[in-house]
Amino acid sequence: MTAKIIVFALVSFFHDLFTAVWMGGLIVTALSFMPSVKEALGAGPQVKKVMTILQKRQSVWVYVSMAGLILTGLLMTNRSPEYEALFSFGNAYSVMLSIKHILVLAMIGISLYRVLVLGRAQAMTPEKERLNVRLLLINAGLAVTVLLVSGFVAALAGPIAGG
Repeated sequence: MTAKIIVFALVSFFHDLFTAVWMGGLIVTALSFMPSVKEALGAGPQVKKVMTILQKRQSVWVYVSMAGLILTGLLMTNRSPEYEALFSFGNAYSVMLSIKHILVLAMIGISLYRVLVLGRAQAMTPEKERLNVRLLLINAGLAVTVLLVSGFVAALAGPIAGG
């Protein structure tokens, strides 16, 4: 096994780990945790308190994962001979990779809006709370879509360049 293969395996591992932490956390929160907390505690201030605490703790991991995904993604750019350039649409691989990057940028924007705008509001009105939940669900849906598109990216990647 060459050093290049080992480095690529480690970079891929961290890319997958950061994906699991961020996107897996979103999906689990939206599909299991949030509905379970609401069912157990009923609608009220306790649900809001639990979700606020979770969001604060999870946001640290999300920021680390976002940065890690950007770094490992940049390191993986030349992985495939099909890679042309960032946001290139010259072949199927580049199209899928560009779609993935656009979806991830949308997810980052939604995450930052939820934390920096909605999360810092002095008083969360019921309308803003509903928006916050809708944005969480949208981001979870985008996460599933990113994972699907990532499957196509992997299938279209071809052999490791120079491996």
